[in-house]
Amino acid sequence: MNTAAAGTPRAFVKPEVLAPAGDPAKLRTAERFGADAVYLSGKRYGLRSACANFSEEELGEASDYMHARGKKLYLTVNTLPRADEYPGLERFLRNISGMGIDGFIAADPGVISLIREVMPGAKIHISTQAGVTSPRTALAYAAAGASRLVLARELGLSDISAIRAALPGSVSLEVFVHGAMCVSWSGRCLLSNALAGRDANRGECAQPCRWNYALIEEKRPGQPIPVEEDRYGTFIMSSKDLCLIDFIGELAAAGAASFKIEGRVKSAYYAAAVTGAYRIAVDALADHVRAGGVPEDFRPDPSLMRELESVSHREYCTGFLHVTPAENAQVVRDTDYIRERPFLAVSAPGDIPGGAAAGAAARGERVFRFIQKNRVTAGDSAELLTPGRTGIPFVFRSLFDAEGNPVTSAPHPGMVFFASVGGDISPLEGDIVRGGGKASGE
Repeated sequence: MNTAAAGTPRAFVKPEVLAPAGDPAKLRTAERFGADAVYLSGKRYGLRSACANFSEEELGEASDYMHARGKKLYLTVNTLPRADEYPGLERFLRNISGMGIDGFIAADPGVISLIREVMPGAKIHISTQAGVTSPRTALAYAAAGASRLVLARELGLSDISAIRAALPGSVSLEVFVHGAMCVSWSGRCLLSNALAGRDANRGECAQPCRWNYALIEEKRPGQPIPVEEDRYGTFIMSSKDLCLIDFIGELAAAGAASFKIEGRVKSAYYAAAVTGAYRIAVDALADHVRAGGVPEDFRPDPSLMRELESVSHREYCTGFLHVTPAENAQVVRDTDYIRERPFLAVSAPGDIPGGAAAGAAARGERVFRFIQKNRVTAGDSAELLTPGRTGIPFVFRSLFDAEGNPVTSAPHPGMVFFASVGGDISPLEGDIVRGGGKASGE
């Protein structure tokens, strides 16, 4: 049982911001924008084969990078392997056994036993694939030595509180607070395998729950009948995206120790904007509690929702925090993604060519160095995204190529360019520039 006496208020512990890292660049971005920890996968055995993931060498480098900054790294080995995959999995685990990985996210008992055999002291985080939904299940995993439980997304606040109350203090709870949701219970689904021959339980999901479906009557094969129609078609299984930033105080009070952001296949801009927003919100929550506030009463600055609206996403919802799946399945009404703002450039400080510097100085302007990601044109409105801040507006006034020659645009991906700007910005290395104005759907 929990070491806290029944009825005793749980001491507030500042939750961890746990960000996705689909490749080394996204890892560095997530860390820079405030992640306390990242989760990632090797080239195999994780449930996101669509992203680049990490080679064994890159895993070692990633672990060193995070630990040098006082942060943590968790490795997903949460596929459900077949018999012929275990020899390769064992070789992989032995090869990475000395990397100091802070936790292994797994669901399959065979995988967990193999991790313990190879690395007896490894910390095991029970994946959401295991479907932890009750105190009894949670206690069973705790008794088996798990140090963390990644709870099923289908749980409400009272469910989370009940699980926390049943557990010893040595076992922490991780909850998803943001990102895509599966229509199947905590991602356990055979639909992709049946329809596309791609096993979702081994990282290859084709997302058939997002497809458009209709009924076919046996004697009318060429006449599909919509099941439920709107102007886009029939989408009876496509889930909304989760966004719980307004409820992080209640989640912390319920006992969630780690706030997990979904999105390893999303962009580096997504990693920056979403991680940065939750970092700001969690820090503000901690300040609220230090000032004597009750966690449940905390509400983040509304400007943070603007940051979350700026990234690619489906309609947002609050999942099943306050309703059950039976009451509201949280399927989308609109099939289109709300597209993220253009990711224009990354700040990359360096020497400024004399021509660019002289011209800007004559006009009383400052010049900064950038690496282009999408086309930038002189006169464009933009926003600078830097850790600890929401988007800062500015204007690209004049542009210069790498030699300092005036140009009207920076059209080539990866090109170095210089820009004089209008606006109060002082870009740091790694800051992100996005298109200004309102994102679609705001």
